Amino acid sequence: MREINKIIIHCSATPPTSDIGAFQIDEWHKKQGWSGIGYHFVIRRNGEIENGRPVEVTGAHCQGQNRDSIGICLVGGIDAGGRPQNNFTDAQFASLRRLVLELKEKYHISYIFGHNEFANKACPCFDVQEFFKE
Repeated sequence: MREINKIIIHCSATPPTSDIGAFQIDEWHKKQGWSGIGYHFVIRRNGEIENGRPVEVTGAHCQGQNRDSIGICLVGGIDAGGRPQNNFTDAQFASLRRLVLELKEKYHISYIFGHNEFANKACPCFDVQEFFKE
């Protein structure tokens, strides 16, 4: 098993009317020439958590940070005009909290970040540090 010490939160950069899941993201990533979905988990608009890449396999979700991280993608994150927007549902945020808690306990993870903390992007379109303040 690889060493995992952080979780990185992402968004799919899709409008709230686009209810996609791991299957569609897998297809997008394959079209970009990747071996498959880069995220380990996808949280759909209704809060359903879908598995992506197996946790045991290094992700492809955050350049320079994949080796020791788990990537979680929330579906949404842009408005109808393509601008960054925190438009995630309460069900998504509840599932995110639950999933992160489970992963922290299972893998003894101390650090949770937003993709925007490693890249010049709006993703995941909300303040992850503020969200996870205890």
